Amino acid sequence: MTIVATPAPAKKVLPDAQTVTAVRNWTDTLFSFRVTRPRTLRFRSGEFVMIGLEKEDGKPLLRAYSIASPNWDDGLEFYSIKVPDGPLTSRLQKIVPGDQVILRPKPVGTLVLDALLPGRRLWMICTGTGVAPFASLLRDPETWESYDEVILAHICRTPEELAYGRDIVEALPDDPLIGALVGDRLHYYPTTTRAPSGVMGRITDHISDGRIFEALDFPRWSPAADRVMICGNRALNTEVMDLCTQHGLAEGANSEPGHFVVEKAFLD
Repeated sequence: MTIVATPAPAKKVLPDAQTVTAVRNWTDTLFSFRVTRPRTLRFRSGEFVMIGLEKEDGKPLLRAYSIASPNWDDGLEFYSIKVPDGPLTSRLQKIVPGDQVILRPKPVGTLVLDALLPGRRLWMICTGTGVAPFASLLRDPETWESYDEVILAHICRTPEELAYGRDIVEALPDDPLIGALVGDRLHYYPTTTRAPSGVMGRITDHISDGRIFEALDFPRWSPAADRVMICGNRALNTEVMDLCTQHGLAEGANSEPGHFVVEKAFLD
């Protein structure tokens, strides 16, 4: 008797599809994942792309996500919140290695070194998953070649939510590519707003009353020395932008570099 095996149905290949290579859950509400990188994709560290999944009607459901991996990485990393009833994240949080995600390879964004004038200190201020573009920039040699000191101020509700950013920071000194460049020039300032931690409170209060400058032994911001990148919720963005202006810093853009930049693409 001859038995003819029925071939498995071919897996549908989505337009602009990339394959998930790794997933890591940091908390019940936060996860990161890596996907393959299109050979033709070129981006500046700090930029974002549109990624997503296919809907039941066959149309793509896309959202803007910062690329958390540096521009030299062979793969692409993303850091995301889990929203139980979110149109995209309710499904995206269930991906596993081997799954496909849609990625539109057209990177854009304002959190790039080109949008800032030369300076001595680079301040990266973010809330929650807003640390993603800075995870990219912190691992880019150009960042360390452009600034004498780099400060990451990451604000979350609980210490557990700081884990992703802390992991990036702790690994930098041993990074084979940039570890020697980093040395003691990286300054990490994590704060929490709900659960107890070593440093608590709104980062804007720490800037306004000078606590952050005193803790890091830096002078207050000045147009001559300081450059600021901001990526957070609407309230944080607005308040830090106001503080920058109060210190004499001017907003920059890709077309006209300045003293500070803010990413507005993730706001509703």
